[in-house]
Amino acid sequence: MTDHSIRGKVALIAGGAKNLGGLIARDLAQQGAAAVAIHYNSDASRADAEKTVAAIRDAGARAVALQGDLTTAGGVERLFADTVAAVGRPDIAINTVGKVLKKPITDISEAEYDEMAAVNAKAAFFFLKEAGRHVNDNGKIVTLVTSLLGAFTPFYASYAGTKAPVEHFTRAAAKEFGARGISVTAVGPGPMDTPFFYPAEGEDAVAYHKTAAALSPFSRTGLTDIQDVVPFIRHLVSDGWWITGQTILINGGYTTK
Repeated sequence: MTDHSIRGKVALIAGGAKNLGGLIARDLAQQGAAAVAIHYNSDASRADAEKTVAAIRDAGARAVALQGDLTTAGGVERLFADTVAAVGRPDIAINTVGKVLKKPITDISEAEYDEMAAVNAKAAFFFLKEAGRHVNDNGKIVTLVTSLLGAFTPFYASYAGTKAPVEHFTRAAAKEFGARGISVTAVGPGPMDTPFFYPAEGEDAVAYHKTAAALSPFSRTGLTDIQDVVPFIRHLVSDGWWITGQTILINGGYTTK
């Protein structure tokens, strides 16, 4: 029988220095992962990555922090190659990388569109490609998207629009990698109570998002709490291995499809 537990496995977390990615990385170590590779993008995240690495080691797992720009195919190839060299072939690969922009379509420049597409779609595509080449048989691959994929809303065309292709990438990869026992999923949390959320929103919008979910009165802030997302990711990369090819929105009733 195939072992789908996290214990003894090797994980790679893109965008794993802080916020949701960092919490997922720490949780996998606490669940018994043998090693966790933490990717971070820039020097501004280096200190957070080092703190996460220290926490992983404190939990008894090996850990390494790897810096890289994932908006090029070469950058993603290097991340996986460096991961294999440092901690071994991953059993679990999770991509939490993303960039948000809240702006009317008529105000979005070509440069802004290109950057959003590079971070949210291109990086996700090549992460899936390299995961398919490097993840061990019976592995798990997860990409973080957004619950806005199920919303009818203005101002997020470049954000939700460049996350939307990941649904199609996920379905194709699930079919292509399934013969090796690899599951591939996309998870779309609602607006999360992290520093990633607030810079894009005005006070009125923040107030709306805090009351939009059906379960908002029972949330600590009214927003999606990353503490509530982590157990779901944990399930997908362990006992929930048979869930594949799906985009799953988890948001306390903020939106659905």
